[in-house]
Amino acid sequence: MKKIYFNVIYKDDKGVIAHSVESLMSDHFSQVASIYSQIRTIDYELINYIAKKLAFKHTIVAADIGCGDGRYSIKLIEKLRNRLSLTCVDANYEMLQQISKISSNFQNLQTKQAFAEKLPFDDNSLDCIFSFNAIHHFKINEFAKECNRVLKNNGLLFIYTRLKEQNESNIWCKFFPDFSKKENRLFDNQSLTECISNQTSLNLKRSEFFEHKRSSDIQTLVSKAEKKHYSTFSLYTVSEFEKSLGKFKQNIYQNFSNPENIQWVDENTMFVFQKTVPN
Repeated sequence: MKKIYFNVIYKDDKGVIAHSVESLMSDHFSQVASIYSQIRTIDYELINYIAKKLAFKHTIVAADIGCGDGRYSIKLIEKLRNRLSLTCVDANYEMLQQISKISSNFQNLQTKQAFAEKLPFDDNSLDCIFSFNAIHHFKINEFAKECNRVLKNNGLLFIYTRLKEQNESNIWCKFFPDFSKKENRLFDNQSLTECISNQTSLNLKRSEFFEHKRSSDIQTLVSKAEKKHYSTFSLYTVSEFEKSLGKFKQNIYQNFSNPENIQWVDENTMFVFQKTVPN
């Protein structure tokens, strides 16, 4: 499965090398699939938020697009139980294999390998679509059209992401050199809303701002960066990453009095769109 977005060109000890972001991300997610659930954080508030929004529905046919290893998919199944029939969709085979290891425990869970821009569903077949921390990996205009196609009338699209301005406030942008420069795929509020709503019947119903208090020690943060817990780190060359990681350690020691108890706040936004087709 191949799809080219654009090229990243950089120079290292071997000379000038060009890679497509798609190929870098494919390699990244294949490499981290087996440890992804260990190095990423689940924001449990989202599960309760979604459950409240869907409290009125007795049966829910839905898909989690860009599901990764299914960490949010499983939490949704556990919360909504037999009310939810969920298909986990991802382009990465290794990620889907992580779900397959446990999917037999859930009769209402299945996986499908597909791109977000070509969803494997019939027209007007889904009540809900979820996407957690994945929208910046998609061609958003094509994804929006596909969501519009497969959602039933009045169906809901839940998109959870960190916006550009929210990315700027997290610990990595503040203290890990060039993190903001490397991560140029994120949206601002207006551009995301317009990309989803333009040329579709998907209208913004609500956006909800989330703040998550985090704490860690420097050893754990360094380990997560080395394991590429954010895909952004895979956009660095080896030499760039090593140099930036060294500077990150210095910045942490300089800005936190106790590097064994580092505290900060992560920010994210949940967008809820509804498909509304005029009679």
